[in-house]
Amino acid sequence: MKRIVKAANALSGDIHPPGDKSISHRAIILNSIARGDAKIDGFSQAADCYSTLQGLRALDATIDVVEGGGLLVHGRGENGLSEPEDVVDAGNSGTTMRLMAGLLAAQPFLSVITGDGSLRSRPMARIIHPLRLMGASIWGRREDSCAPLVIKGGPLNGIEYRLPVASAQLKSALLIAGLFAEGVTTIEEPMPSRVHTERMLAEMGANIEVTGAKITITKSRLNARDVSIPGDISSAAFWLVAGAVHSDASIRLLNTGLNPTRCGVIDVLRSMGVRITVKNERLLCGEPIADLEVNSSALTGIEIGGDIIPLLIDEIPLIALAASVAQGRTVIKNAEELRVKESDRITSTVEELSKLGARIEEMEDGMVIHGVGKLHGSDCDSRGDHRLAMMLGVASLIAEGETGIDNSDAVDISYPAFWEDLELLRVS
Repeated sequence: MKRIVKAANALSGDIHPPGDKSISHRAIILNSIARGDAKIDGFSQAADCYSTLQGLRALDATIDVVEGGGLLVHGRGENGLSEPEDVVDAGNSGTTMRLMAGLLAAQPFLSVITGDGSLRSRPMARIIHPLRLMGASIWGRREDSCAPLVIKGGPLNGIEYRLPVASAQLKSALLIAGLFAEGVTTIEEPMPSRVHTERMLAEMGANIEVTGAKITITKSRLNARDVSIPGDISSAAFWLVAGAVHSDASIRLLNTGLNPTRCGVIDVLRSMGVRITVKNERLLCGEPIADLEVNSSALTGIEIGGDIIPLLIDEIPLIALAASVAQGRTVIKNAEELRVKESDRITSTVEELSKLGARIEEMEDGMVIHGVGKLHGSDCDSRGDHRLAMMLGVASLIAEGETGIDNSDAVDISYPAFWEDLELLRVS
């Protein structure tokens, strides 16, 4: 689908970001193997999260939609899942495939999990190798590097493992497998990544301990816990950038999750000069949340790299957009993980923003952006990548004239109401 977006005269209003995707995935997976029932409020409507929901239902997990739009998960306990009758389809969701692989590796049955063309090209050796070290029987295409994955579940043993990359998906897959493994599973991170899994496991009674960069878990029985899911900071980030780069903008983002391992985008935008105010800070089911206010700002270029990259990896295309209209030069490095996302997000970001008049150069592990002050409308393509589609939507609000975005419906993967919220903010 092609969408035509005109530049906005002004942006103003309140947005309720959709439920956090990361927490949504984990809430239904962990409660499905817990004892008892759990109510999940604020579950993300993203297609990715529904891939996880349907995958769990294929394993005989009972998850009901209740009045008001929430979910009721009837926990099956640690031994209650069943062999799927068909291939499990993870759609476009890397989180679904990787977390479910950790779960399926411990189940006493055969399963096959696949996904769409994009997901089938993404790296899975990083999951297969450590699960095999734990004793799992697991195979994949392209010499065990890509999906579909065939998993013959069975008994697992704990391992000590240092992650080759900072990846919350990989870490979470191994922690879930560790719930079932004999002995101790110890995971060491090269850099911090989002910690939703560790927090939720601790809340549900798992034998888990976090000491610096190491996480240790032993075989555990989980107790079901109700979860109220905060707004997704990764979705809110689009409006933070929209408010910052537009010359006449005032936007408020309500009930937004502010987990410290997810807030790198706020830190970076503030370093660039963006005016972000945090109000009404509080806790929701152990997760910090707040209301965020952002206003038009004068941006300056900065250098970004190192430990902060895993904390804002999904927001880097947005940072590149902000840098395109900032004063001076911005350098983004150590972000090679972007090349194995839904698209090669380094090449895609560089090529699509260039169509709008940005001065941006590709590097192997990032990009260099020279601020041009203004962008102009043009025809662009999301390449089926939801985050690229939304970044181009934000860019269209400040690009002179009209911008045409092919494959604009890719937003359904993570933020189905994105285009409606964009129009809600537009001031005629």
